[in-house]
Amino acid sequence: MTTPNSISAGSEISTSELISVSRAVADLRRGEMILIRSENAAIAAIATEPLSDHGLARLRAIAVNADDIALILPRVRARALGHADASSGFCALQPANPQQVEGTTFSIWANPLLDMVEAPTASWRQTDAGEDAAIRLAKLARLLPAIVSVSIDAARVEEFARAENLLMLDANIVNGYEDAAAGSLRQVSDARVPLENAENTRVVAFRPADGGQEHIAIIIDEPVADEPVLVRLHSECFTGDLIGSLRCDCGPQLRGAIAEISAGGKGGIVLYLRQEGRGIGLVNKLRAYALQDRGFDTLDANEELGFDADERVYRPAAEMLRQLGFSTVRILTNNPEKLRGLENWGVTVSERVPHKFPSNGHNAFYLKTKKDRAGHLF
Repeated sequence: MTTPNSISAGSEISTSELISVSRAVADLRRGEMILIRSENAAIAAIATEPLSDHGLARLRAIAVNADDIALILPRVRARALGHADASSGFCALQPANPQQVEGTTFSIWANPLLDMVEAPTASWRQTDAGEDAAIRLAKLARLLPAIVSVSIDAARVEEFARAENLLMLDANIVNGYEDAAAGSLRQVSDARVPLENAENTRVVAFRPADGGQEHIAIIIDEPVADEPVLVRLHSECFTGDLIGSLRCDCGPQLRGAIAEISAGGKGGIVLYLRQEGRGIGLVNKLRAYALQDRGFDTLDANEELGFDADERVYRPAAEMLRQLGFSTVRILTNNPEKLRGLENWGVTVSERVPHKFPSNGHNAFYLKTKKDRAGHLF
C-alpha cells in the first residue's frame, strides 16, 4: 500500500516520482524531515545545514531509539573529527552523549570551514542505503552533503508519513533521479536573441518534467543537422559569466565559444547547462573558494566539502542535441570527460576542437590543477 506522499520502487522513474524527489529536495532545503526506506529498513533524516533544535526534537520523537542518532559525514570531514579509519564515501558518527548534542553542534561538526578545538567523543559505523540516498538528496539540494538521521519502524513508516504530512521515498528512486530528469527534458520556449558577436542567434529553453531548472541551447546561425555540428558544453558560472570573476576561465570560454562559432560560418550550438561549480551549486562553490584561499586546490576543495571533484552529468546535453536533431558533433573543449560524457549517451564526437585562453594571473593555479590533476588538454 502507498500513500499520496509516497513513491514506490521500480526500474523506471515516473513523472510523479520525479516530482516527489524534487519535493524532497525542497523539504531538505527548508529544514524539513524526510523519510526514506530501503528493503526492510527505514530512516528519518534532516540536512545539517538548516537543522534546528525543533527539527532535532522531531527526529528523536520518531526514532526507534532516541539515543541511536547519527550524523552522516564525508570521509574527509570524518577524518578531521577523529575517524582515522575513514577511507571512502561517507561515514556515520554516533555521539557518546546524544541527548546533550544540540542541532547547532551537529551543524558545526559537519562544516569543513569551521575549525574544531577537539574531536567529539563518538563511535563510527558505515552508512546504510537510506542514509546514502539522503546524502544524494542533500547534494541535489546544493546543501553541504551531511545529514542527521535516526532509524524508524519500517512497518510504521506510512503511518508516520500520513500523520506528519511527510514525504516518503524509496532509496533506489533517488539514485535514478538525475538520469530520469534529463530524459524528461522538453522544449518550453524558443526566441530570436541577437548577441554581441552573433546576431543570428536563437535561444531554446528545455525544462524537465518535475519543473526543475531549465537548460539552455544557444543556436548560432543555421547549423546543418546531417553534418558534424560545432558544440560547446558550458556549465553555468555566475561569478565568471556574469560578474567577470578572474578566479576561473569561464567567462572568456563562454564569450569565446560564441564568437568562434559565429566566425566559423557554419553555425553551431552552445549548451548552457545549469551545473554551477562543476555541479555543486553557487553557495558551495563560494565555500570551495574559501577553502582554496586556505591552500586547497579546486579539486581538493570540492572533496573537503564532501563532493566529488566533478559532479556534472552529461545526459541533459545529449538529450537537448537529440531533440534539436543533431547526433554528431565537433566539440569545443579541453576536457576529455565531456567527450566521454556525450558518447556514453549516444552522441558521436567526430573531433575535439581546443578551446583555451591565457591565464590572467589570478587563475594560473586553477588552470594548472585542471591540466595536472583533471587531465584537461591545454
